[in-house]
Amino acid sequence: MRVVIFASGNGSNAEALMEWSKNTGDFQVLAVFCNRSDAGVFARCKRQGLPCILFDKSDMGERGGLQEQVMSFGPDLIVLAGFLWRFPVNLIEAVQGKVINLHPALLPKFGGKGMYGMQVHTAVCASADSHSGISIHWVSEDYDTGALLFQFSIPIPEGREPHALAQEIHRLEHYWLPRVVSFLGLKFKV
Repeated sequence: MRVVIFASGNGSNAEALMEWSKNTGDFQVLAVFCNRSDAGVFARCKRQGLPCILFDKSDMGERGGLQEQVMSFGPDLIVLAGFLWRFPVNLIEAVQGKVINLHPALLPKFGGKGMYGMQVHTAVCASADSHSGISIHWVSEDYDTGALLFQFSIPIPEGREPHALAQEIHRLEHYWLPRVVSFLGLKFKV
């Protein structure tokens, strides 16, 4: 299975996918697309020998060229791993809906526009919820509303400190995201 990743920041989840791909051969990461020139994912891609392609909002429309660039890799799956913009519908349609997103909370709670990173962990810790976790879901037109593929929950750490929760969530993301993508690769071969 051929995978293209979209990321906006540090890229630790993108690198977890790259490492799994290299070590198992379950899928092939072809490229990473990033919307921030200062993102750490560029250095991670360089270490892995993979292209990291910078784009901006003007590239995302039907005439902007992003779709053509992405489709030139012939992806079977697009993985949003810390990508913070709304994903363009034309790209979802171009890959026949095979776009997944990793979200750092148990959807449908704590999702939607503006709910990412520490904003999510702060909101979860301020809530009365006893658990948090990760959600991996199919991407639809609206933020965090696509059908769920996978969720894993953990108790919120004692003290309800957002940074401690963020660390636990990152460990879950790095562990589960490559395994879910690997599973999808097996499913697509059937």
